[in-house]
Amino acid sequence: MHTLPASTPTPAQRYAKTIEVSKRIRWDIDRDIVRGREFDLKHKFLPDGLSMIDELGFLSAAQQRFLSQIQGRTYANMFGLVERFIGAKMLEVSKDHWLGDQTALEAIVRFTDEELKHQELFRRIEKMIGSTMPPGYRFDASANDVAAFVLGKSTWAVLALTCHIELFSQAHYHASIASAEGLSDLFKDIFLFHWKEESQHAIIDELEWVREDGKLASDAARDAAVEDLIALVGGVDGILQGQAKADAAYFLAASSLPAEGSQASQVEATLLKAYRWQYIVSGTLEPRFQHVLGELVSAKQMARIQEALAPLAYAMPARAEAATTH
Repeated sequence: MHTLPASTPTPAQRYAKTIEVSKRIRWDIDRDIVRGREFDLKHKFLPDGLSMIDELGFLSAAQQRFLSQIQGRTYANMFGLVERFIGAKMLEVSKDHWLGDQTALEAIVRFTDEELKHQELFRRIEKMIGSTMPPGYRFDASANDVAAFVLGKSTWAVLALTCHIELFSQAHYHASIASAEGLSDLFKDIFLFHWKEESQHAIIDELEWVREDGKLASDAARDAAVEDLIALVGGVDGILQGQAKADAAYFLAASSLPAEGSQASQVEATLLKAYRWQYIVSGTLEPRFQHVLGELVSAKQMARIQEALAPLAYAMPARAEAATTH
């Protein structure tokens, strides 16, 4: 059972707070982020703690920088991808509040409006980065196809995955992006402003996930929801495997490096490790996610989740400080 200390704000207070913050931090893509700027390829996009490029010691500084830019491009595209199903799911769960709590309804409507803006932001970013980088980059995952797969799973599982995503996006910004030196200022600003709104979304994710959990009538229903969550994580990993292969091939071709051999294999393996860290493992280690999940599932169900995640546990940065999240 999900319990809160007496001093913790009530769900009604938390919904209301997200509205207040949403109004106060509202931002515009052109006015606040782009501001007439373009991407400067003299700078990295993702910090080493996320990209893991420092684990590829045979690359030159220029090659490491280019690989971080490829990963940054994919990072933006991945957020644009997941926000398609997140917005659709939140519109769906808002129905429970249509004739009920209007504060909760407003909070979710603001959430979905902001997610639509984020999708537009990341479409813009892809075009901007694409105009400066060599041709040949591919991002093959279809946002609509992925959304159709995700939305076919239980609402409990989709909300769990959504909470996980929006918590790791905050952790990445706090632990790695905000303090990193040598990154593109434009790239850092994108995720500064993205973080400001995602921090409110994570609160709503948690509230709706706990509320949805209250609808599960039996252990069997929760078992099925847990299996759906595991299937969703597996689906994410499938996307990561394909994108790691595509990004490695693009990097090797654009860098005039051999497409086969030990170094090519190391590049692809490191990309996959970095992507698994970025999009799966870092979120599962977030204390807030662990706390909520731990209160909603049984010890047996948690063990089942941990068993499914075990093959991915290796995907952590070699540097201890880079693995720290907040």
